[in-house]
This record gives sequence, C-alpha cells and structure tokens, in this order.
Amino acid sequence: MVSSERAAPPAQAPQQVQHSGSRWLQLAMGIVCMAMIANLQYGWTLFVDPIDAKYHWGRAAIQLAFTIFVVTETWLVPVEAWFVDKYGPRIVIMFGGVMIALAWIINANADSLTLLYAGAVVGGIGAGAVYGTCVGNALKWFPDRRGLAAGATAAGFGAGAALTVVPIASMIASSGYQSAFLTFGIGQGVIVFVLAIFLRPPSVVVPARKKQLNLPQTKIDYTPPQVLRAPIFWIMYLVFVMVASGGLMTAAQIAPIAHDFKIANTPVSLAGFEMAALTFAISLDRIFDGFGRPLFGFISDTIGRENTMFIAFGTAALMLLTLSTYGHVPIVFVLATAVYFGVFGEIYSLFPATSGDTFGVKYATTNNGMLYTAKGTASLLVPLASVISASYGWQAVFVVAVALNATAALMALFVIKPLRRSFILGNEATATEPAAKDARTA
Repeated sequence: MVSSERAAPPAQAPQQVQHSGSRWLQLAMGIVCMAMIANLQYGWTLFVDPIDAKYHWGRAAIQLAFTIFVVTETWLVPVEAWFVDKYGPRIVIMFGGVMIALAWIINANADSLTLLYAGAVVGGIGAGAVYGTCVGNALKWFPDRRGLAAGATAAGFGAGAALTVVPIASMIASSGYQSAFLTFGIGQGVIVFVLAIFLRPPSVVVPARKKQLNLPQTKIDYTPPQVLRAPIFWIMYLVFVMVASGGLMTAAQIAPIAHDFKIANTPVSLAGFEMAALTFAISLDRIFDGFGRPLFGFISDTIGRENTMFIAFGTAALMLLTLSTYGHVPIVFVLATAVYFGVFGEIYSLFPATSGDTFGVKYATTNNGMLYTAKGTASLLVPLASVISASYGWQAVFVVAVALNATAALMALFVIKPLRRSFILGNEATATEPAAKDARTA
C-alpha cells in the first residue's frame, strides 16, 4: 500500500463541474481518432496475402510485423501518456497522426522485411500515442461515467475498422495494396491530425456522489511511481493478462480453429442471413466486440467494476467451454464466438475505468497506459496456443483459456474488490489524519 508520505494530498473540492456538451464533443472526437487507427490492427489481415504474392516472404515472416506492431503499440503507451499528462493531448495526438500516416507510406514502399518491420514500429508508436491519449482523456472528462466513456472510446478501435474494411479490400483488388496503403494511410493520418487541434483536457472534474457506494473513487492523485509500488496495480495487471491472452489467441487463431474443426466453409443460416461459418463468425465477432465495450462500461457505472468483471469473465469462460465441447457444430461456433468477443472487449473499458477510480485523475493517462501494457504481455503468450494445439488439440487450448477466465472472474470479486476498496479508503484516511490532528491542536 502506498504510504501517506508518498501520496499527494487529497484533491480540493472544485468550484464547479464541467458537465456541458463540450465533453461529449471531446468524447466523439476521441472515438473518431480511435476509428482511424483501427485498421492498423484489424485491417492488416487484408494486406498479408497480397504482400506475400508480390515478394514471397511467407506468411509467418509477414505476420511478425503484426506482432511487432502490437508490442510497440502497447509497451510504449506509458511513455507517450507521460507526455499527455505533462503537455496535454493535442501535441501527442498530432504526433500520432503523423506517425500512422508515415507507417503506411513505409509499408507501401517496403521492398524488404526490414523495411516492413520498421513500418510496424512506426505504426505501433503512432497507434499507441492515439489510443492511450484518447482513453486517458475520456477518463478525465467523465469521472462520473468512466466505464461508458472508456468503453465508447475503445469501441472506436474495436469496431472502427468495419467502416473501411470493404473500401480497403476493393482498392487492393482494383489498384493494388500499395495504393490502399498510401490512400488510407495518408487519409487516416490527416483526419487524426486535424481533430487533434480541437482536443483538450478538462480544467475541473469531480466524481459523481450518487454512485460512491458502487464506485469507490479515490480523492488522491497517485503518481506513476506510487502506482507501480501498489500491490493492487499488479493484481489488476495479472488479471488483465489472464483475460487478454485468451481473447488475443482466439482472434489470431479463429481461422485455423474453424479449418481444423472442418466447418470453415459450412453454410450457416441465421436471422435471414446465410454465410460460411468462418465468415459469419468473424463478422459477428467485430459487431459484438464493438457493442460490448460501451455496454459493459455502462453496466459497470451502475453495479460496480468488479461485479461487472465477474459477469463478463464468467460468461467468457462458459463460451470457451462451449467451444471446446460443441465448437465443431457450425451454428454453435458462430454464436459462441460472437458472445465470447462481446464479453471479451470489455477489458478495454473496465480496466481503464477501474484504474481511474483507483489512482486518480491527474495522472490517469500515464497510469492507464502502464496497465494497458498487459495487452502486449498477453500477446507474447499467444504463440503458446499453437504449441499446445499441435500436441493436444484445440480443446486443450480452450480448457486452459477457460481456467484463466474462471480464475480471473473469482479474483475480480474476491481479491480485487476488497483490496481496491481497502487501498482507496485506507490511504485517504491516512492522508487526512495529519490535517485532523492539526485542527485539534490549533
């Protein structure tokens, strides 16, 4: 637990709260910025085969660029977030817009794997700058609705690619992947750069009193070094990794899983639509993922963060168990993966909101950025799924993921919840003791 000597003094009561429509405009611009970087992750799959067809580097070598992107995007967020907390969101978002445009310009001209990997690094730096800044800014503008704000912002990243996947695929088919890289890279970068001009942090914020029972929120603004010394941070980090590893594994391996189950091309009819099972599953996964992030964020604003985590992680475990047992049935595969991604994406709304509640507003962008690196750590575990499946089959992989999600659900309710409340209330009581003592002796 952070000592009172290290903790900043309790925040003074502000004179007024910024509840004007300006904060909703700030949220909307953040969502658009997130949608502009979504293709760097979710649109990448469209370019893999065209690049391989031109240079014959092999899928594995080309996909290494994706891993480099994810690691760079997540692990550098704390550094980029430090600049946000110190200098504001505008300059960092502008930098991110330039970098994401530059990344796809590099990709368009990459005639070697080294250059392709360099583009991945540049893109990761730019995407991390935009992602971490937009989520952190949402936490600062919406202390009373952190779950909804973080969820809506993350939804821009989770579902934003849906708006441009078809145009990108069409341009690749008609003009080649280099033209798609150039056109969309420059376009996305320009939009982010322009919106950055209007982004700003709030000058005054305060937690909502009516939700204090379910949403304990600290009055102390903890610095990043103080957060890193707090055991509750590392417990949250561990749970984040446990849940994220299963979701990243499923997203990366859903096609091989469907092919190994021999259902990838099996037609599935649902709600008047008929598609191949794999195509149907991927389409619904993106929709449910994008919808689930703000939904669970909103729910957590009402019933509490840990209670919502328990529901989401428990449902995820149930869906993974269903896939391990009945995943070879096409309709079950489609629906189970859709529901799973609907409850998986909430980690990108619940953990930022919980971080803001626990560690305060002033350094929210940096503190959440440190927690967000758990996604990069989890991505390093994804290759283990291929190793396990090769030896024991996909059912063994699902069983491991079920165990991780079930354990995470129990830890949210019986470990994170009591420790987080103890951390918040205990430190605030300690911080106010000197002031109370001075008042009695005055």
